[in-house]
Amino acid sequence: MKSVPLTAYPRTLARRGGVKKLRATGRVPAVIYSRQTAPLNLEIRSKEIEDLIHHSVSENLLVDLSVKDDERPLRLALVQEVQHHALSGKALHVDFHEVSADEKVTVNVLVEATGEAVGVKTNGGVLEHVMFKVKVRGLPRDIPEQITVDVSHLDIGQAIHIGDLKAPPGTEILGDKHMSVIAVAAPRAEEVEAVATETPLAAGDVEMIKEKKEEGEEAAPAKGAEKAPAKGAEKAPAKGAEKAPAKAGEKGAEKAPAKAPEKGVEKKAEKPARK
Repeated sequence: MKSVPLTAYPRTLARRGGVKKLRATGRVPAVIYSRQTAPLNLEIRSKEIEDLIHHSVSENLLVDLSVKDDERPLRLALVQEVQHHALSGKALHVDFHEVSADEKVTVNVLVEATGEAVGVKTNGGVLEHVMFKVKVRGLPRDIPEQITVDVSHLDIGQAIHIGDLKAPPGTEILGDKHMSVIAVAAPRAEEVEAVATETPLAAGDVEMIKEKKEEGEEAAPAKGAEKAPAKGAEKAPAKGAEKAPAKAGEKGAEKAPAKAPEKGVEKKAEKPARK
């Protein structure tokens, strides 16, 4: 990665109100972090940093940061993060990470696909970018701005994995070697056809449900016809016709006639015997 010059100034305004005034003057607040010294608040010209971002392949920038009136006027730093305005896209804040030219660092590098995959061109497949960035470790000046991958040979069902990527000299690509970075998937039309072939089975399931409902409709009158007459015809007559006559016949016909003849016959037979 080639370093580019950038001028920075010690920040004089701080906090929320000061940052607003700073942006109004055409400057962007920034911070540089280092393992050797404490973080330093800086400010840079907004046009200068936006031009650098606009003309670079990605926001992975290596800068020779010149800090005015600082005890260390020149620092080698990586652009760690750039915060942008949600609507205008202008830079709102920049974080720098100071590095050493002879010390290895790990940077997330953009993966760019080139060419047209044969699976897309001939068979109507879909190119899927699974990973947009990969981790690359190496010296700051050896880290590439991006990694370019030729996908022309990819057919449907094939993929390029992390282990297939070629690292620039002096660097290594970190991560699981079997993880897919770019792949070619089957066309969407085949997925729709697969769903369509399953539709008759679903229709068969609906027909079975309808048959069960028809059986239930026939069974409903049967339940209503059996239970209603049973309750109204069998139980009601049993209470009103069987029990009532039985009580009247047993108590009124058996007990009453039995007592009357017994008392009259016994008394008349006893009296003539005493005389």
